[in-house]
Amino acid sequence: MHRELLHLSNDTDIDAFLVSRVVANVAPLLDSVSASSLVDGVLADVHGLGPLEAFLHDDAISDVMVVGERGVWIERNGCLESTDVRLTAEETLHLVERIVSPLGLRVDRASPMVDARLSDGSRVNVIVPPLAVDGPCLTIRRFGTRAVPLEAFGVEAVVDLLKTAVAERRNILISGGTGAGKTTLLNAMAQGMSAGERLITIEDAAELRIAAQHVVRLEARPANAEGVGRTTLRELLRNALRMRPDRIVLGEVRGAEALDMLQAMNTGHEGSLSTCHANSPLDALARVETMVLMADVALPLTAVRQQIAASLDVIVQVQRLADGQRRITHVAEVERHDNELRVFAVADAHRVMSPFRRPSRFATEAS
Repeated sequence: MHRELLHLSNDTDIDAFLVSRVVANVAPLLDSVSASSLVDGVLADVHGLGPLEAFLHDDAISDVMVVGERGVWIERNGCLESTDVRLTAEETLHLVERIVSPLGLRVDRASPMVDARLSDGSRVNVIVPPLAVDGPCLTIRRFGTRAVPLEAFGVEAVVDLLKTAVAERRNILISGGTGAGKTTLLNAMAQGMSAGERLITIEDAAELRIAAQHVVRLEARPANAEGVGRTTLRELLRNALRMRPDRIVLGEVRGAEALDMLQAMNTGHEGSLSTCHANSPLDALARVETMVLMADVALPLTAVRQQIAASLDVIVQVQRLADGQRRITHVAEVERHDNELRVFAVADAHRVMSPFRRPSRFATEAS
């Protein structure tokens, strides 16, 4: 009956009222609950992602994962759960086509991987055969509709320390593993920026929602189906420097754009923030060092480390705990000693152990 309704209502502009009328004509004996469920299912197929649509409206769900034809998994409140939803390869590919086609992208055997974004800001990754052995895999990292306050990440003393770091315009790098809450923490910390500042955010997929008066949001663009039109984070960073920013917020640094980020942090854009994948503050420094060396500029290691030490002030480590909570585990200052990069522990998950030793780069209004 579901497919019959879709056939009768083959119009992308159909709404709940129209579908309800069709349901009443096709199945007049259905009870109100079943009829309402059928209407929702038809609208999900026409306007949304079919059987996945309900997951995208549940605020407790952060990830939706289609694993070939073996089922659909979700992450709810930080914990993985299997669902009763099963999709065939053809159904998954149909959903993928609905996501990527409006963006001028494609996914097929010749181009079996693609990253995209839903209209609400949720990130989408698709990988299909021959790379995905067991069938097409679709992963949706949902955009958080509810803002998470900074207080949710740590104890009061540690939160106050981070608020001070933002107010004093210290350059901050948030590090953590996949799904640790780096972007969510970045968004929470950015809320402490002054309302009168001009902020430019640069992301692969626009997720940040900073409640400031003057925010310019830039988003990287992948190549289209013809392989042209790509705009990288590094190009956006260079352009942002010509847009008179007070602060630059780079959603995630993962490659050669690390060099441009450091240069921006050290050339009058104090108080900039970014994130990276790393398991500890010291690992984060090593990651940044490696990414800078990936740039198309031949720099000696001594110069790279000097640039990192001069640009980065604070590294905040965030971790997802066994119960699904995202918590700050370490706050550390960046130091350079005998051409070696080091970190000095300022706080852990439970307490502040030391005030910042490096002077503030920018006097606060209060001072």
